[in-house]
Amino acid sequence: MTRRAVSDLPLFPTSLVGSYAQPDWLIDRERLAGRFPPRVRAKELWRVAPEFLGQAQDDATVLAIREQERAGLDILTDGEVRRESYSNHFATALTGLDLDNPGVATDRSGHPNPVPRITGPIRRPHPVQVRDLEFLRAQTDRPVKITVPGPFTMSQQAQNDHYPDLEAAAMAYADAVNAEIKDLFAAGADIVQIDEPYLQARPDAARAYGLAALNAALAGVTGPTAVHLCFGYAAIIHERPEGYSFLPELAGCPVEMISIETAQSNLDLGVLSDLAGKTIILGVIDLSDHDVEPAEVVAARVRRALDRVPPERLVIAPDCGMKYLPRRSAAGKLVAMAGAAEILRREHAR
Repeated sequence: MTRRAVSDLPLFPTSLVGSYAQPDWLIDRERLAGRFPPRVRAKELWRVAPEFLGQAQDDATVLAIREQERAGLDILTDGEVRRESYSNHFATALTGLDLDNPGVATDRSGHPNPVPRITGPIRRPHPVQVRDLEFLRAQTDRPVKITVPGPFTMSQQAQNDHYPDLEAAAMAYADAVNAEIKDLFAAGADIVQIDEPYLQARPDAARAYGLAALNAALAGVTGPTAVHLCFGYAAIIHERPEGYSFLPELAGCPVEMISIETAQSNLDLGVLSDLAGKTIILGVIDLSDHDVEPAEVVAARVRRALDRVPPERLVIAPDCGMKYLPRRSAAGKLVAMAGAAEILRREHAR
């Protein structure tokens, strides 16, 4: 399978970080709103009967792809439309877990949350998202990206009743993620993004073994990869810290792209000086506000990074996933993001 050349993208390419707003006819957005993304299965969120759910998810994925195309995005995703959360779609497909008798782990807000309980060796019995990638690839000629939850984050979203410690569990998750990434590239992914928000949420453990697990997940991978760190969904985590607690540590990681959020937090972008040589997926869409920002406001947020990152190493994106936004708001914000890219391209063509 021939991948699209990421180097052929225009200046200031645009992309989702991960999720897009799912249709109301597909998922119960009232049940979704205000709750942390589920770590175990949450089948009660789907409005469609099980025998029709796969077909409905395909149709909703096509809608998400078309909305990205209409807005003018350069790198497309499947919007994670088939997922109840960014992580449980993959995490609950692994073996070695008791999902019927879940454990408990503390989420990043400090509250207990039902999670997979590790009861045996973690294994990936088959590719989990290859069919999702193939469906996306068949729907568009534009470069495509697909996301996979990171090994460190999954280890923090589980109760470990098998391994000697969470470090060993994280390394087992890393083996599963590594195999998945390689299969995704073989199936035609142009970019694979690893979502690792818990590197930011739990920096001490991240330094102790999280970075090693991420590196293990990337071992032998030859395609372009990204890693996403964030402060949590804006609909749930309302307060933003002044800066990242774990970010410069990624400078030596083999990942090519690093995705961060800057819009809601108004992050001090001096931290980007520590990531020389990396492409930065710059979050510049504020997901705490349903109002659509003017394109010029979005462009101004991008300009803040240009004294530290050259234009050819910037990708324009939302702060995080858009699943909690109303669809009208999400669609408008995509248009604003693409409009900002056009403004910046004209400025840098002079």
